[in-house]
Amino acid sequence: MLSEHLVTMLPTLVSKHRDPFCAYIYDLKGLHRHVKQLVSKLPINCELFYAVKANPELPILRELAPLVHGFEVASGGEIQHVRANFPETPIIFGGPGKLDEELNLALSAGVETIHVESVYELERIACIARQSGRIVDILLRINLSSLPDGMTSPIAMGGKATQFGIDSLMVAYAVEQALCLPSVRLRGFHFHLLSQQKSASMHLKLIDRLLSLFREWTLEFGLQGPCILNAGGGFGIEYSPPHHHFDWNKFCIGLDELIHQHDAMHHKIRFEAGRYITAACGYYVTEVLDIKKNFGKTFVVCRGGTQHFRTPLAQGHSHPFSVIDIHDWKKPYQRLKASNCDITITGQLCTPKDVLARDAHIQSIKTGDLVAFPYAGAYAWHISPHDFLKHPPPEQIYI
Repeated sequence: MLSEHLVTMLPTLVSKHRDPFCAYIYDLKGLHRHVKQLVSKLPINCELFYAVKANPELPILRELAPLVHGFEVASGGEIQHVRANFPETPIIFGGPGKLDEELNLALSAGVETIHVESVYELERIACIARQSGRIVDILLRINLSSLPDGMTSPIAMGGKATQFGIDSLMVAYAVEQALCLPSVRLRGFHFHLLSQQKSASMHLKLIDRLLSLFREWTLEFGLQGPCILNAGGGFGIEYSPPHHHFDWNKFCIGLDELIHQHDAMHHKIRFEAGRYITAACGYYVTEVLDIKKNFGKTFVVCRGGTQHFRTPLAQGHSHPFSVIDIHDWKKPYQRLKASNCDITITGQLCTPKDVLARDAHIQSIKTGDLVAFPYAGAYAWHISPHDFLKHPPPEQIYI
């Protein structure tokens, strides 16, 4: 799980940084290779945007900006963050509950498209655009009543009643309203129905359905092409062994076939991925503070916890990890050790839910060793309750 280079350099990092050690470590070269390959596999009329919410750290965004087709943002704060540092990078803006202030900001920032979540939001966007003397390009975000047979997801934004998107039964009404508003220009449709889809075959079934609806609606409503189908993201990362991640190569081959099958070559097909782009480039690395037994179970208490790395709690799993042996021990007290046993790894928080890994077998672990959690490059530090108990934050290290 950990590169040989990272394992080799960790003892040196420990000696140079805060004691006890706790940090997010990001492999920027690995990220670059990964994303370059993702983009290269896409069919020619497809675009890959990065969902900034997954990890908005500037070194990450700087690495991605020349590689992806643009950034997907979901708040005014993200618009400001991106525009302040990337004045020319294309931005697309989605998410429910957009404020008037955010919509005005989106117009002044030159956002490429706004993804409209409701007919009321459509009216508000049109009014704000008219008042500013602009015409804004929009996509209507549509929620379908169901997903393809057999498709499931632990995080579903569509395929059932949710707060996301416009009811598919209201498509005709929403399109009619959009076409009547001179300050908006309807460019197509947006779907972001689920997250953590690990099956390329199942995701192709979903894309097949979306392309069919897209073709039907663009013809029925006479939309002038080329139009945009934003099929969202949702490409899954398997956190637990054996790490069967979403098969991007298989997906892109099948995607190209579907695009030709649905005669969509002259349209723009867009994806907005976050987790699948950055998860594998990040590691949460923390030092072992204590090893203790409680009613026959062995607990390893580490610096930090779920206030730094909420991913295991949010995803409901025991996170994989590696133990990094740190030989140097200069403390004036004994060094504890556990061998050939199952351990539960916790943080420092005053809650029994502060668990990062549970009942995992290890050969050996000592106080002062490091525990490194992979797949921490997305929805990790940035979804965590940083201020709980006011422990110091982890360091951010980029290699």
